[in-house]
Order: sequence, then C-alpha cells, then structure tokens
Amino acid sequence: MSKLKHFQRFKTAYEVGAICLLFFINSVLLATSTIMEAARNSKDLSFSVWEPFVWEFSSAISALLLFPLIIVAFKRWPIGWGRMAHTLKMIFIGSIAFSLLHVAIMVALREGVYWLVGKDYDFGDIWFELLYEYRKDLWSFIGFVVFIQGYDFIFSRLQGEATAVADSEDEPEVKMLERLLVKKLGKEFIVNVKDIEWLESSGNYVNLHIKGRIYPMRATLTKLISQLEAQGFCRVHRSAAVNMSNIESIEPTGNGDSEITLLSGKKLSLSRRFKDEFKLTI
Repeated sequence: MSKLKHFQRFKTAYEVGAICLLFFINSVLLATSTIMEAARNSKDLSFSVWEPFVWEFSSAISALLLFPLIIVAFKRWPIGWGRMAHTLKMIFIGSIAFSLLHVAIMVALREGVYWLVGKDYDFGDIWFELLYEYRKDLWSFIGFVVFIQGYDFIFSRLQGEATAVADSEDEPEVKMLERLLVKKLGKEFIVNVKDIEWLESSGNYVNLHIKGRIYPMRATLTKLISQLEAQGFCRVHRSAAVNMSNIESIEPTGNGDSEITLLSGKKLSLSRRFKDEFKLTI
C-alpha cells in the first residue's frame, strides 16, 4: 500500500488523533500552569490539585465534540475572503452558537465530575461568565476556522487534488467530464480524461492513475463513473474502474473472476459482479 493510499484510507483517524493530542497537551500545560501560578503566590492552594485538570479537560472535550459541527457547518455554508460581509456574518453567528454550546457542555461535565467526588461546582454569575467565556471562545472559533480553511487549502495543493472543469460558469454541475484541473504546489494544469488509465477508490477520494502518476479527486467512485461512462470507462471491481481503451488483455482466473492487463502492464481484477456490465461496454 502506497503512502498516499494509506494516508487517504486512515486520513480521518490521523486527523482526529493529531487534534486530540494537541488538545491533550494544551490542557495539561494550562492545568499545570494554574497550579504552579497558585503555588508561587501561596503555599496553601485554594483548590484541590485535580480541579484545574477538570476545568481544562472539560473545556477541551467540549471543544472537541463541537469541532466536527464547525466543519460540517462551513461545508454547508461555505465562506470566502472574497465575500467578506458574508464571512464576518457567519463567523459572528457561528462564534455565538459555539460559545453557548461550549459552555453548556463544559459546565455539565464539571458538574458531573464534582458530583461524583461529593462536591458542588459553582459556575459563578451566569451573564458575567458567559461574556467572559465568549471573549475566549471567539478567538478559539476564529482559530478553528482559519485552521480548517488553511489545512484544506494546503493539503489539496500538496497532494495535487483534481477537480472537474465545467464547460461554462452557467453550468457548474458537470454531468460528463472531459477535462480535470489539477492544482499542486502553486501550479495548475489540465488533465484530459482520455489520458486516465484506471480509477481506484480510496476512502473519500478516487485516485486517478495517469502515466505512472496519481491524482486524488474528492469524490465517490459511483458518482465519478456516472460522469465518465460516455468516455469509455467501466467499473470492474468494488474499488476500481478502467478506461476501456487502455486494456491490453483479459484472462479468466478460474473462479468466476478475470484478470485485466492494461497497456502499462498493470493488472486489475474483473469481479464477476461487474462482468455483465463490462461485456455490455465492450
């Protein structure tokens, strides 16, 4: 398994792991800093040693639970720096919703922990504390948005992600693909669909194999095939499709499946499930 395919397959796990680790380290540092600051000013702490960890980790867990909602929200209502008024409006509304939910979950977690140890948690004056928390949550929310937007931008440029090229601005939804736009490391170039040798499903991406190179495209294999059927592409396996003009030979394997050899020498499995469809395409 190539490094690219491995990362695509476990991309979500790597991202979740990295974010959780970052929040864990940050919470530990903040909790220990609170303890050290209090110890610097007085030998007798006004709180138990475990309390700062509850405060920080409850805040971190609350933010982590809301993080996916932020991603979904900005996919549903995209922002762009070219639409500054819309972007500021979305950030303002989103930050308020984020802060209220963040405080609600955080306080609930703290109340639960304090109840388990037989103590009461006092959030303080609710309006003052909500304003206090919003001041912090606003910057946290903006940081999340910048991180998500920046991560998507950098990742797509590094891996050379391919996107469909619409025939006109009036028809943004491409029904039949003929060309793809690939952006990689600050450069853009056009790839003709007829040059694609075969397609490989990999997580939330479809890898386009072209002359020994791989260009990931954020799509499902089913949807992509529906746009490429007219161009001579056919699905041959649950996770693969092939450009019929790139097939050199087909050889039965004896178990109902067959093996396809491409002009490049690459061998693909033709599953019995897709044999009838494949024969109709020939």
